[in-house]
Amino acid sequence: MIGGHAALLREQLQAISSGLFPPSSAKSLRRFSSAEVARIVGVTVSRVQQLAAEGLGPQPDMSPTGRRSYSLGDIHRLRAYLDANTRNGRRYQPTRGEGDHLQVLAVANFKGGSGKTTTSAHLAQYLVLKGYRVLALDLDPQASLSALLGVQPELDVGENETLYGAIRYDGERRPLADILRPTYFTGLDLVPANLELMEFEHETPRALGQRRAGEPLFFDRVAQALETVADRYDVVVIDCPPQLGYLTLSALCAASSLLVTVHPQMLDVASMSQFLAMTEDLLGVVAEHGGQLQYDWLRYLVTRYEQQDAPQTRIVGLLRTLFDDAVLTAPMLKSSAVSDAGLSKQTLYEIGREGMTRSTYDRALEALEAVNGEIEGLVRRAWGRA
Repeated sequence: MIGGHAALLREQLQAISSGLFPPSSAKSLRRFSSAEVARIVGVTVSRVQQLAAEGLGPQPDMSPTGRRSYSLGDIHRLRAYLDANTRNGRRYQPTRGEGDHLQVLAVANFKGGSGKTTTSAHLAQYLVLKGYRVLALDLDPQASLSALLGVQPELDVGENETLYGAIRYDGERRPLADILRPTYFTGLDLVPANLELMEFEHETPRALGQRRAGEPLFFDRVAQALETVADRYDVVVIDCPPQLGYLTLSALCAASSLLVTVHPQMLDVASMSQFLAMTEDLLGVVAEHGGQLQYDWLRYLVTRYEQQDAPQTRIVGLLRTLFDDAVLTAPMLKSSAVSDAGLSKQTLYEIGREGMTRSTYDRALEALEAVNGEIEGLVRRAWGRA
């Protein structure tokens, strides 16, 4: 019966997905207005318009009504142009420099529904919009991040095309560089997921018993795979699975920073308490066997927060009392804008103001920018920047 239900549901989901994104089509990104470009790059609208009028830098497309629009690639090229022609020493491309270590951000929680994948997708896209080179690593076998970034796990991801291909224990292991793929969001690459990742959970116990001298233990394998492509990226965002297995532990050991999402409900907080206790115990064992656990920062992000909900407000107050500055100042508000965008497998950055009520969109975007801006600040401080 369960198998029959699974097959029926899979067929229906594929039909819905095919209606939104036919197998022959690829997901594409909208274009950005001059005002959006100015906000993203950090210059005035008049500066963007002046460059376009003088034919300097990347040139926008012009609509029949005279409206200028830019692709995300144009925005990246505009940053490069501004850097090459700056007179005040300001940098518009924030990429890491000599001595700046790769930032590997693990987004984790023991419980599903805490907003992990939504947070990971929006954070990765925000950082790309800000000019960083980003790799999104989907470690959840359910592959929600992959689907959100335009990859259908059942159709587009074949054998050995997930991270498992780069961390497996047998002779079929392949370079991570051969697995990652560019996305429609220019500057954002993806290592997709599907159920194949469960093979790592199944094979690791056997591999531990058969380990040869000098062979890396399971908790080093993700870090070693990322090291092979580190020079391509500034930030890696890892969407961890909602359980504390070998994949999650490997991600936590590879991470330079940890972001724990928490929905301010008592059951979710109780679950997080168990997650933190189990994580401490298991990472302690990993450390005893040589695992390196050095985080630049650890933060808790309150997600799906309803400001008018008194019990939620009390729980947020409790978290701030207990963890102080470890709780991000900005919470991610519960918003129909994010939910509505998700119905069509889009993020808030993709859908734009025209896709919904402007006031609703603006409130959600303001909350999102506050959260992601705070995280960007932590990344920059880890590199010793203001």
